[in-house]
Amino acid sequence: MSDMIEVVIDSIRVHLMAPQRVVVLKQLNTERYLTIWVGPYEAEAITVALQEIEKVRPLTHDLIKNIFGAFNARVIRVEIIKLQDDIFYGNIVADVDGHEVNVDSRPSDAIAIAVRAHVPIFVHTSVMEAAGMLPDQDMPESSAIQKRDTPAPLSDEASDRLTVFKDFIDKLDIDDVDKDNPDKNNPDSS
Repeated sequence: MSDMIEVVIDSIRVHLMAPQRVVVLKQLNTERYLTIWVGPYEAEAITVALQEIEKVRPLTHDLIKNIFGAFNARVIRVEIIKLQDDIFYGNIVADVDGHEVNVDSRPSDAIAIAVRAHVPIFVHTSVMEAAGMLPDQDMPESSAIQKRDTPAPLSDEASDRLTVFKDFIDKLDIDDVDKDNPDKNNPDSS
């Protein structure tokens, strides 16, 4: 196991432009991260277990954990063992009658099982070296976006285009709107 690095789930992030989610794993005792793209259902399965939300009936990953138990197998740990052609490979390690059994798995499913079984998650050093990320230590604090005190002046062209809206708003008679709809302020009249 000397070639394995223990990680914890740092967060699950949503990609706003696509249905995919990202599981962010953080290496213990250091600021190195591994991000793994997962589908929305897998992300939901991990999130449900992290938040310890009780379900009336077992979800798929609960069922898998129950099957391990029914066969007197105990999940010991899960591993992300390989990265090949941008695909991560996972492994669920179980103890069956004193023997270690390895079950091939997608990392997202292995992580969902790990959260339910309360077992550690490990990443092979080659995977962490290939895909792990460190926060950018070289970014100076002064490069943060500066907040402006006053808005930038509009160009003459932009100002001319906005004049149409200003004229429209100036022509609105807000007092007439309330006169045209006398029941607006009386919720019982509808």
